[in-house]
Amino acid sequence: MHPDVSIITLNGKTPRIHETAFIAPGCRIIGDVEIGPHVSIWYNCVLRGDVNHIRIGARSNVQDGSVIHVDSPAPGKPEGFPTIIGEDVLIGHLAMVHGCVIEDRGFVGLGAIVMSNTVIERDGMLAAGAMLTGGKRIGARQLWGGRPAAYMRDLTDAALADMQRGVQHYVANGQAHKAAILGQTEA
Repeated sequence: MHPDVSIITLNGKTPRIHETAFIAPGCRIIGDVEIGPHVSIWYNCVLRGDVNHIRIGARSNVQDGSVIHVDSPAPGKPEGFPTIIGEDVLIGHLAMVHGCVIEDRGFVGLGAIVMSNTVIERDGMLAAGAMLTGGKRIGARQLWGGRPAAYMRDLTDAALADMQRGVQHYVANGQAHKAAILGQTEA
């Protein structure tokens, strides 16, 4: 791990990061966080699992400057709102993802905000700059945009294929960055 990555144990919980994951310099990963195989967490991201947990599935990526957090237990919601990110998920640069579920192959656009108690179903997409407010659910293969976000249209097979090419790109690019960084720290 690069020396400019902070892995912080909090409340007896230490982040668990799969050995194949790429964690870029500048990242801060705190508390009850689990990062799966071939995940990439890009430069200057914060993943803060302090009052609940964060789980990120295989091959997903969290792009530069994004923040992932959780929501505390509360009356009527004793489990609170963890952040659960499925497999093959794309999260764009500078996104804010908070106490929500993003199912497999979901997409969060650049600068988008996903608030607590929301769900992005499989192959669903929140457009760049959009804000998904509490209690909303993006259906499978739906594109939502705006502030607050609203349904725009269904996604085509071509759009879904493009998203999966993006996932493959980030897996390969993450491994290239990891090798370059490891080469620099070993020299």
